Amino acid sequence: MRYLKFIMAFAVLLSLGGCTVAYNFTGTTGAINAKTFQVNHFQNNADLIEPGIDVTFTRRLQDLIQNQTNLSLTNSGGDLLYEGEITQYRISPMTATADQRAAQNRLSITVNVRFTNKNNEKDDFEKPFSFYHDFSGTDLPTGTVLNEALEAIFERITQDIFNESLAKW
Repeated sequence: MRYLKFIMAFAVLLSLGGCTVAYNFTGTTGAINAKTFQVNHFQNNADLIEPGIDVTFTRRLQDLIQNQTNLSLTNSGGDLLYEGEITQYRISPMTATADQRAAQNRLSITVNVRFTNKNNEKDDFEKPFSFYHDFSGTDLPTGTVLNEALEAIFERITQDIFNESLAKW
């Protein structure tokens, strides 16, 4: 009986030994072979310029990576490099009222991102990330309305960038 327990325990250990996928508590799978990251300033190259969103977006991306990984932010020479530009900032009417006024507007933002992993070139990519936020047609895209829209849009875009570059989801 004791011999049977030993064989069962050994079999369980052997079966678990084959599982080598790394997982850490940041939500990333696989080992990240990096210690530092760098986020260059994301210039606003959109046709419609909203002052300050370039700085806000850059900081949001830096903060998200710092909060969800143990990587250190650096100003130059980072193992992981994020760079790009805001390519679209557009407000469009989505629905109209009977008197041909906008009942609902949509703010859409697109950010083109170039990601470079100096330790693993297979991870490198360049791609656009977009999201939107709808708001009432009677509201102007300023103040609180704009801040809420930017918060929702940047939260989604930065999380999508994180997932694409580090989480591999």
